Amino acid sequence: MLSFCLLRRSLYILIFSFIILTALIITQTGLRHSIPGPLGRIKDPTPTVKPTPVYKSISTAAPTPIVDAFPLAASAKSPADLPPIPPWNTPPTPHVNESTPLFIGFTRNWPLLQQTVVSYITAGWPPEDIYVIENTGVMQSNSNNLLTLQNPFYLDHHRLTKILRVNVISTPTLFTFAQLQNFYTFTALENNWSHYWWAHMDTVVLSDEEWNGEPYKSLYMRALDALRETLDPAWGPLATRWFAYDKLALVRTQAFVDIGGWDTMIPFYMTDCDMHERLWMRKFRIESAEAGKVWDVHTSLDNLERLYKRDGDPPKAVAKREGTTEILPGEPEVQRNSAAYQELVQSLNVLQHLKSNAEGGRNTWQARQRGGQGEPFYRDPEGFEKGIWMWMDFGRDVYAEKWGRGPCDLREAGLVEEDAWRVVKDWEHSDVQKHSRLDKEKEAKERVSKDKAEGKERAEEKPFA
Repeated sequence: MLSFCLLRRSLYILIFSFIILTALIITQTGLRHSIPGPLGRIKDPTPTVKPTPVYKSISTAAPTPIVDAFPLAASAKSPADLPPIPPWNTPPTPHVNESTPLFIGFTRNWPLLQQTVVSYITAGWPPEDIYVIENTGVMQSNSNNLLTLQNPFYLDHHRLTKILRVNVISTPTLFTFAQLQNFYTFTALENNWSHYWWAHMDTVVLSDEEWNGEPYKSLYMRALDALRETLDPAWGPLATRWFAYDKLALVRTQAFVDIGGWDTMIPFYMTDCDMHERLWMRKFRIESAEAGKVWDVHTSLDNLERLYKRDGDPPKAVAKREGTTEILPGEPEVQRNSAAYQELVQSLNVLQHLKSNAEGGRNTWQARQRGGQGEPFYRDPEGFEKGIWMWMDFGRDVYAEKWGRGPCDLREAGLVEEDAWRVVKDWEHSDVQKHSRLDKEKEAKERVSKDKAEGKERAEEKPFA
């Protein structure tokens, strides 16, 4: 009997050891993955290979290197090394009584920004009144010369401030268009400027040398006249004046403050529609004006010296020698509306046409530069552009949600300022209108039923009064 008990115990130990050993083998070899589940299905094996990123296809085409279109300014040691601006566009001395600040915002594409600044200087705008707002988000990288020309966010502080003699103000971080506009207004308030101008950095301006007004006035002086007109109390409450829509715009600071500024929830496209419609709803005036020629371009002239030069015919110097008259050669006389000016106008017409018909849209210039790898605040150019366009699409959605519709003509649709965020999206569509009518009819019927019930209750309670 004792031997049988010992045999049975040994058998139990052997079986238990076999079970433990089998479990260990299954654990180590992965055989557990083939064990049927509760319903008899084979369990999916746990992945043993870690997934690796799947990359998007990238463009292999080498970008065209950016070339400095103003080599004379690049080599200049002081403003005296630049050509003089056309004498008829010289800013008045002393400065006019009015403050005339001009903001030009910059994020990407230095060649275009430089061209815009030079065009305003040669059109008579006092350089000390021009403020380039560096909205790159690279903090002090440009002022410390840490970025290179091929970097989309490159800006030459030295050339702007020491050679062209304009001002540079850097934003603390990258602003959207709406935020940048509010920064203009904030800066005007900080400086007690009752009015200011702002311009797009992808534009070129010229004084209109074909203008028949007497006396002749530069683009700057005509823009100033547009301001002075609005100072007459009879003119009404100015909000803004547009020159070639808003390629150049004059702003009355307090009007933009009174309306609550630009809606930063709508960061890019449609934020102008929102702002201008709200101004009109408040009965502010938005009027057009003319000051000179303005072009919308996506590339730079080959050499910005062309904005300074106005070649003319040699003057006829007369010398008398013993009864004879001799024509002596002289220095070329600079003339308004010269052949050089007309050639410049035609070149800018071509650039504007190229932008309007550019493959990929008007704003391809924004993503043209793709350098800067390894430099501070480097951003993948294609990714940055994609992010901006996603933000633009988001802004359109916000605008449509705010006003219940996508188009700009809010007032024509019957909307008022108080309707913001209160109307149903797509309220103009027939099915939405139908459901609205049905809901109103239902509410009216329920109101009638409720009034009858309340009247019946009052009638039943009256005898006990």
